[in-house]
Amino acid sequence: MASRLNPYISFAGDARQAMEFYKSVLGGDLTLHTFGDMGGGAGQSDKIMHGTLETPAGFTLMGADNPPGTEHQAGNNFAVSLSGDDPDELRGYWEKLSAGGNVSVPLEKQMWGDVFGMCTDTFGIAWMVNISGQNA
Repeated sequence: MASRLNPYISFAGDARQAMEFYKSVLGGDLTLHTFGDMGGGAGQSDKIMHGTLETPAGFTLMGADNPPGTEHQAGNNFAVSLSGDDPDELRGYWEKLSAGGNVSVPLEKQMWGDVFGMCTDTFGIAWMVNISGQNA
């Protein structure tokens, strides 16, 4: 899979409804994973940990409910996501994006098997980098 860049939106507990709405608008295939599916989220097991909408027009939209213990801030609830299976390419992006910025989640192996990290660059833009499991 080639690396891709797309928006990632955080929701205040209504990610399922929002992602289903976007599917009704844009069409396509919607995949939703709950915190419970991943073995976590006490009290939020039915909330969305990760959702992906792939549309016939080639659009990709990702979203999730805020994780437990994090505050939702409308207007500041999105990130740019870089994902794929080329670890050298994606680690290179990570190094450049995080240099001089703020790393909130170090780029490391996560419970779902991928290598993932979150940072805010020097311009205040939030980024997520995900390297698919097999090549991570």
